[in-house]
Amino acid sequence: MEKAPSAGGISRRNFLSLSALGLAAAGTGFLGRPRLALASAAEGPFRLPALPYPQNALEPHVSAKTVGFHYGLHHNGYVKKANQVVAGTKWAAQSLEEVIKATAGQPELSGLFNNAAQVFNHNFYWLSLKPGGGRPGVDLAKRLDQDFGSFDKFREAFSQAAAGQFGSGWAWLVSDGQQLKIVATSNAETPITRGLKPLLTLDVWEHAYYLDYQNRRADYITACLDHLLNWDFAARNLAGT
Repeated sequence: MEKAPSAGGISRRNFLSLSALGLAAAGTGFLGRPRLALASAAEGPFRLPALPYPQNALEPHVSAKTVGFHYGLHHNGYVKKANQVVAGTKWAAQSLEEVIKATAGQPELSGLFNNAAQVFNHNFYWLSLKPGGGRPGVDLAKRLDQDFGSFDKFREAFSQAAAGQFGSGWAWLVSDGQQLKIVATSNAETPITRGLKPLLTLDVWEHAYYLDYQNRRADYITACLDHLLNWDFAARNLAGT
């Protein structure tokens, strides 16, 4: 089985167009997996990684139009803005994760934190989905049974966290030491600033679902849980490989 691409920032000069999707790039990043191919030529240390699947691969649950706007405009916009903010500063020499952890909770650096964290969150989100996603493998299923009681109880708790997030934000499955937990974060907040290891995430900002589901966030959550979550990615994150 191939290892999943990195969710972290990328600094290699491998410039591809936004349409060059799903190609693998050399090097390693977050949790040691190969980095995604670079899909933007933005000036600066951070890059927009290529999607790990074609733009229409998540249909009918998430449309190619939604992916196009979400990835090509929102995600790419965060990359560009983060690069603008770090230009000519000490932050330009640091990794995406280092920037996020160093700027979290500092109001005077909120612009940098928000854009850098949204780059990380979106990198992680695309890897948390895949066409034909389903139930977790045996080992991870056992962990979910152990920490949540059953997969169905995990699913219910994750759905509630995602649907109950007031305004914009994210729902995450994380590892906190030896225990799996579900956390919700607002806006650009991310579990890595809390010392938690993210395993999966679901974006519940309106731009993630509104073109397809309008105000029916719960339907979007159900579709992702039942058809799109990438449990192989979660298992590799849990294993730390």
